[in-house]
Amino acid sequence: MRLLFLGDVVGRTGREAAAAALPGLRAALRIDLAVVNGENASHGFGLAPEMARALFAAGADVITLGNHAWDRREIIPFMAETPLVIRPLNFPPGTPGAGSVVVELADGRRALVLNVMGRLFMDALDCPFRTTAQALAHYRLGGTVGAILIDFHAEASSEKMAFGHSFDGQVSLVVGTHTHTPSADHQVLPGGTGYLSDAGMCGDYDSVIGMRKEGATARFWQKLPGERLGPAEGEATVCGVFVETDEATGLARRIEPVRLGGRLSPAMPLLSGG
Repeated sequence: MRLLFLGDVVGRTGREAAAAALPGLRAALRIDLAVVNGENASHGFGLAPEMARALFAAGADVITLGNHAWDRREIIPFMAETPLVIRPLNFPPGTPGAGSVVVELADGRRALVLNVMGRLFMDALDCPFRTTAQALAHYRLGGTVGAILIDFHAEASSEKMAFGHSFDGQVSLVVGTHTHTPSADHQVLPGGTGYLSDAGMCGDYDSVIGMRKEGATARFWQKLPGERLGPAEGEATVCGVFVETDEATGLARRIEPVRLGGRLSPAMPLLSGG
């Protein structure tokens, strides 16, 4: 199975770049499942229903969220109608929405997608390790589902790495989000799980993690109330990761970064034979 994950979509330019890139990426990489983190799509804070619809129309199969899940509250009733938008699994019991979803592909294969949030330098939530272990207990990689992808939305690379190693051999991919800065540590872990500390963002990198650099920088110089942060609106780089799994086991055979457009150096996986 071929998996594509795109990192946090930030603002209008990020939305437009991700939506423009998805059809071509799906075709060129023969993608079976495409997942996009959309929690910063609405001016950097939250996801509006019409933005989710546009990403689905462009080729996203599942949209994950994070700590800005409820910044656009109209997403709550939308999620009740559209279970392919998921929020962190370890939000407290009774929180609207779900933290995981099983997607049935056109050929009948099934894939599980989970969205989990870290706790270091983040909100105080239920344990992401235990809640993930409990969720995975209901599925068998290479059996009940052909692939398992986890978006681990977290600040600290140490927590992300510990999470990846904890579930090595149990899932196809653990990919980090939230820092908006792509890491260069993509690898297949010893047990066969693809891992990347952070996928980066789909947004303008002439910025401070996607937000206009003037206002964001001023906050570090002066302890004064500043202008509300807004997303930078230059040309966006689409950042993400590609994973190809073994059909029998569901474990990763290869993992490669994806970077298109904007200011960062490009990276595009090559499939065998082209």
